[in-house]
Amino acid sequence: MTAHVEGLFVYPVKGMSAQPLERVTLTAGRGVPHDRTIALARPGGAYVPGMRHGISKREFFVLVAEERLAVLTTHLDPATGEYTVDVRGHRVLTVDLGTDAGVAELKAFYARVLDLPPGSEPVVARDPGRRYTDTAHDSDEAMELVSVLNLASVRDFAQRTGSPVDPGRFRANVHLDGLEAWSELDLVGREFSLGPVRVRGAFPTVRCAATEVDPATGRRDLPVPQLLSRTYGHDVMGFYVQVVGDGDLAVGEALHV
Repeated sequence: MTAHVEGLFVYPVKGMSAQPLERVTLTAGRGVPHDRTIALARPGGAYVPGMRHGISKREFFVLVAEERLAVLTTHLDPATGEYTVDVRGHRVLTVDLGTDAGVAELKAFYARVLDLPPGSEPVVARDPGRRYTDTAHDSDEAMELVSVLNLASVRDFAQRTGSPVDPGRFRANVHLDGLEAWSELDLVGREFSLGPVRVRGAFPTVRCAATEVDPATGRRDLPVPQLLSRTYGHDVMGFYVQVVGDGDLAVGEALHV
């Protein structure tokens, strides 16, 4: 099988569900458009509106600690600002994030979902030019990296541990298939192409407790970092790439080293 892009995903709101893409325009030095450009920060925490540096993911409401968020199917239309939330196929929220009223309704909704105390609401983090990626605390350059997952490595992990593993646990932007398991780590430090887009492997992705949550059920049911360490001697799954050449990337595009 030729190594190719099996899936493309964007996560407009940090910690919320993936939005699949068929095609995306990538720009040198930038991440996937609209990826993690909004986050829900903990009230009274380290996030301050307008801040120009990255902070720990634990300063936001994400799956590391709030696994219940996995049962929400969310969607943001960047063109209109409409944000929707479904639970088991039922629409429970529709708001316009371009309006103060819509943002207020969003905060009130998540305060209920997260069981925050009366009078406490999440802070909507949305600062021009900032992304709330897990790598944002490293540097502005790292903030713009694209996360890549080799599906063969996920299958190998599942086989060796005897547990079904949904690739969605790893919340990557790009899913690759057709590679040998774990051969993606050989691409770290090298330039290669995804279709017409030139990229450079940056560093492996060390996994955290967010991957313990089943994206289908919202249950913390599999100690992924512990199992990775026990099985392979490391807690890595996937890697980050930096875009070094502009282009349109589509599902089905081949990988060329």
